[in-house]
Amino acid sequence: MIETRIYNAINKPSNEEKLEIVDFLFDNLGEYGDPKPHIQKAIDYALKEFTSFGGFVMVLKDTTKILGATVVNCTGMGDYIPENILVYIATDKDSRGKGLGKSLMQSVIDHTSGDIALHVDADNPAKALYERLGFTNPYLEMRLKK
Repeated sequence: MIETRIYNAINKPSNEEKLEIVDFLFDNLGEYGDPKPHIQKAIDYALKEFTSFGGFVMVLKDTTKILGATVVNCTGMGDYIPENILVYIATDKDSRGKGLGKSLMQSVIDHTSGDIALHVDADNPAKALYERLGFTNPYLEMRLKK
């Protein structure tokens, strides 16, 4: 049986669970991921471990392991900037192609109030799933790294 767990500023995971989520995302995001400290920071933002607008972490888990996880950070904005940013989403490498990603995304959409933004590389196979769920690409993102 697959269980959905939602963590936020009120319902926080244990330190052991948090590290398990960080490790899972690091291992399963692959080439589309970030270093563990960045993943940890996004989770801490969602859990309001420091001053932030918060968000949530959603985990799909069976009795033995994590099958999917996502981190959503609230922006504190609205109208011109989406209220939420889906920072990370991953499914277990060995469980892909079974609809877990779609189920996890739909749960995130259902649980989130307001618009959602996400960043996806043009060659990421998950891009097609996001488009089927209604995400569009109205802008070209540009960044200045300092």
